[in-house]
Amino acid sequence: MEQRIDQPGQYSNFQPVFDLELCDGCGECAVQCTFNEIRIEPRGDRKIPVANRQACGACHRCEVMCPRRAIYIEEKPLALRKHAVWKAADLKRVHYQSSSGAVNLTGFGSDKDLPTYWDNLVFNACQVTNPSIDPQREPMETVTYLGRKALSRQEAIKSGSNGSLIKLKLPVVFAPMSYGSISLNLQKAIARTAVEKGLIWYSGEGGLHEDLYPFAGHAVLQVASGRFGVNPSYLKVARAYQIKIGQGAKPGIGGHLPGEKVLSGISQTRMIPEGSDAISPAPQHDIYSIEDLRLLIYAIKEASGYKPVCVKIAAVNNSAAIASGIVRAGADMVYIDGFRGGSGATPSIVRDNVGIPAELALAAVDQRLREEGIRNQASIIIAGGFRNSADVMKAIALGADAVAIGSTVLVTCGCHGCQRCHSGKCPWGITTNDPEISKRLDEDWAFERLSNLIDGWSHEMKEIMGLNGIYDIGSFRGNRLILRGVGLSEKELDILGIKHAGE
Repeated sequence: MEQRIDQPGQYSNFQPVFDLELCDGCGECAVQCTFNEIRIEPRGDRKIPVANRQACGACHRCEVMCPRRAIYIEEKPLALRKHAVWKAADLKRVHYQSSSGAVNLTGFGSDKDLPTYWDNLVFNACQVTNPSIDPQREPMETVTYLGRKALSRQEAIKSGSNGSLIKLKLPVVFAPMSYGSISLNLQKAIARTAVEKGLIWYSGEGGLHEDLYPFAGHAVLQVASGRFGVNPSYLKVARAYQIKIGQGAKPGIGGHLPGEKVLSGISQTRMIPEGSDAISPAPQHDIYSIEDLRLLIYAIKEASGYKPVCVKIAAVNNSAAIASGIVRAGADMVYIDGFRGGSGATPSIVRDNVGIPAELALAAVDQRLREEGIRNQASIIIAGGFRNSADVMKAIALGADAVAIGSTVLVTCGCHGCQRCHSGKCPWGITTNDPEISKRLDEDWAFERLSNLIDGWSHEMKEIMGLNGIYDIGSFRGNRLILRGVGLSEKELDILGIKHAGE
């Protein structure tokens, strides 16, 4: 459709503002902006930057990189008459779709104002009769084992099952983000951090680039509906494997890596033509029942030498029943992704309207597996909007064995949440593999920042354990007595399995 000058919707809610007293017209802002929002124009005997007001997404790259600190980003939404039904975002969506006929894709996590239950949960703390523990003076144990666990020492010796458990020095893992959805530099930094800190990283469904094979011993490689990159060697090298059924940011639909992002290295690793859209079918076409899932789990176990298998699902209303079936099908880990989980590319209409919060799904799944007496047979990994170490520890107290972080990794490496991961133009070099732009993310710098984040969280998590008088993460896990709810309904407290503050 022809783009007309009178077409509505061709504007951005943000714009760079320039302090022309400080600006020397060097043009670095225009170079850094990968969306062509800034142009340099002659003005008298000097050059000045000018904003187009069409493409700024508040990535803040120009602001951070300006050598004279002469730029800041201003939010300037279109002034609209207040309306109880039609919000600015609703109008903008209709304007965009009526001009393009396209599905509105977005990246990062949902920005819809739905409850974040972590903010309504608080920890208890030791006072007088139950002394706290000082983690600076006392040893604290955060080692966690993932996988199917025996009920007794005798059973473990008999079956030899404990030999396949995955050891983590901290109950944190790196969430699945495929090569293609993120840059190879970032995936290398993640893998190095996992090895350095005694953690694991999930590959996502983009296959395994040859540069990452040395880190495969700490990797959980994914087998998704597109089978991208799956070959005999892929099924031998990992620490464990993950079958992807669903994703929190887009439950019920498949994956989509736009063709603009399928460059040479991605094409080779995924084993698909360069420049073609990498579309994963919504369902796994060989799974229509728990029995089918069992066949795939054991096919992967046999191909890999009986390594642990994880099954990833999106958090939905019947997650507890589904998780029960997954465990009975032979999975060693259940990975639950809440509706605030990030994504490289997803339809915004799905991201903002489908799925349930991770907190509710986690509590329901842990409770169901305990009631059925099969909680020991699989670990629970929870994902979907974890921002800090307190969120992690609340999830552990609700019953998670480990917490997966994805968006936090991006933020650690410079992301400001502009939600245009799908464009292939990420100005920070995080979610692009464009040869020029991806150079902006230095692998060593990203590795150092991720390592610092894990160190900081480790200290804070030990503090939270200590102030509750607990020195072993195993005693913290599933200990819902140390949590209290604030401002939650009886029904919400019941599902979460906790009491209200003051009780």
